[in-house]
Amino acid sequence: MSRLLPWKSSTAALMAIAITTGAATPLFTFAPVQAQGYNLNQSRITNIPARVTFPVTYEKEKVIVTPGETSPLTLKIRSNIIDSNRNILIPANTEVVGQLEPVNLYNNYPSSSNNNKGVRFVAKELVFSSGQRLAINANSQTITQTEKISKGSDTGQILTDAAIGAGAATVISLLTGNKKIEVLEPIAGGAAGALASVLLRKKSVDVFVLRPEDDLSITLQSNLVIPRN
Repeated sequence: MSRLLPWKSSTAALMAIAITTGAATPLFTFAPVQAQGYNLNQSRITNIPARVTFPVTYEKEKVIVTPGETSPLTLKIRSNIIDSNRNILIPANTEVVGQLEPVNLYNNYPSSSNNNKGVRFVAKELVFSSGQRLAINANSQTITQTEKISKGSDTGQILTDAAIGAGAATVISLLTGNKKIEVLEPIAGGAAGALASVLLRKKSVDVFVLRPEDDLSITLQSNLVIPRN
């Protein structure tokens, strides 16, 4: 199965953003990230346009969730996002707060089959080191490839340096007997019981194994306006 849906970004966040001020016509360089600056009441804002991509990082090498699972996740901006004058607009390690969300690959044909499900990271907010919060409308590509975990199987390689969603943790624990699993978020008792009753009838389960630096870079879905005093 293909690892990701066809997806292209015309931009990336590793080079300078061209800034102009006042009413002048913007003059962009051939830089992967482009933005426009304006003076409003002597306060400058930076406008980073939609379709720009920011690289991200995470404290673990992998994140594991089951198809259909929603799980909160906080990533970090991997590299300083700068303008053409090398002013830092978004510092490296700025937090990106959001969640992993299931994606129905065939919206017109609802199905409970895992073959019809993907997962992506949806960013909601940037949190700067100062504590300032800024809403952001961005998401990652959609991942579709899964890995299979079988009853009694050795999951050591999959679990190495991994953070695990609550649903996936319950799955792995029940199928393999591994009780020492780091969970992203505790699962409610009732939900855990319901999931357990389903898994007792299964011998294997599919999970998404996401590698944040490769899979979860975020692309702006609308312009991002950054105030700069």
